[in-house]
Amino acid sequence: MNGWVFRLLAVAALLLACAVGARAAWVWQANAYNAQLANQADDYGKQLVEKDRLYGLERERAAAIALDHLAEQQQARSALEARLRSQAQNHWQEMQDAQQTQARLRDRLATTDLRLSVLADSGAVAGSGCVGGLRETAGTGGVVPSAVRVQLDRAHAQRIIAITDEGDRGLIALQACQAYVREITKQ
Repeated sequence: MNGWVFRLLAVAALLLACAVGARAAWVWQANAYNAQLANQADDYGKQLVEKDRLYGLERERAAAIALDHLAEQQQARSALEARLRSQAQNHWQEMQDAQQTQARLRDRLATTDLRLSVLADSGAVAGSGCVGGLRETAGTGGVVPSAVRVQLDRAHAQRIIAITDEGDRGLIALQACQAYVREITKQ
């Protein structure tokens, strides 16, 4: 029995040595893989930090470009607003001038300082003496009198002036609108 016990002890020792060797190999390999994973994690972490830094720089550049573009747009808008303000002031001044001219014209008509007259067909005026009408003086090149002019009643003249006043204001407003549209569409 001695031989079997020895053999059994030898096999048990061999099995124990294999188990201890396997366990040692397992621990050694686990440590090697952990070290490799740690190195890879460090490298990955460094890569992430570098990517974050590059991304931050890219975002800063993009933000700077956007801010520059915004500043350009604000300057363009300010310039446009200044031009439009200037046009509005010109429009207002033209409107004021037109109203003052029309007021002076109405005043002159009211005080009979000025009379409106129209050209009349020579056959439409009764008689050759031009009752109620005036003949213009002959031109410098001839002795034949020109067409007959008939003076308008003051009330009619004032209505005509009021109509032309509205027309003038409408034309000035139209010109202002056209200038505004031209200025806006330039942009």
